Amino acid sequence: MVAVREAKFPEDSEQIARIDSSFTTDTFYAAYHDGVNMNLRLTALQTPITKRFSLGDLDKDRPWEFAIVAITDDQICGFLAAGYQAWNRRLTIWHLYVDGTQRRRGIARLLIDRAQVYGISKDALNMWLETSSLNVPGIQAYRRLGFELCGLDMTLYHGTPASGETAFFFARPLPR
Repeated sequence: MVAVREAKFPEDSEQIARIDSSFTTDTFYAAYHDGVNMNLRLTALQTPITKRFSLGDLDKDRPWEFAIVAITDDQICGFLAAGYQAWNRRLTIWHLYVDGTQRRRGIARLLIDRAQVYGISKDALNMWLETSSLNVPGIQAYRRLGFELCGLDMTLYHGTPASGETAFFFARPLPR
């Protein structure tokens, strides 16, 4: 059984940092444009890539006010953090991670459903998140969770370790 509760900082920080946030992919979405039109193409990689998102700096600047964890067998196995933006009535999902050993068990859906309740309480119109064109497993999961691609930025990661990747933005409307 999986329980969901409010995240407690700094008490939960160490367990959250141990969540296996890695993914492995042998494909990525190549974004291309001709000056007017943009398109995406699922493209094979020559060798599979594994990437891990660091969760070790969650006690620093937090652009969110809502954070929850999923717990199974007395261990944190999932984490979601979100922040409401009043000007456009959007709930931004800043972090959504489920430990690699616990994926495909409905934990991300539990976390998203709880975030949805929070978003509705704030009168948000939608939930919004960003991920990389390399995170094909994450993109597939977001689509299963009802998110749809709503934009991209080919320059967001320039000058970072993710340079060369494209930022994808996904949105999911909230029920009224």
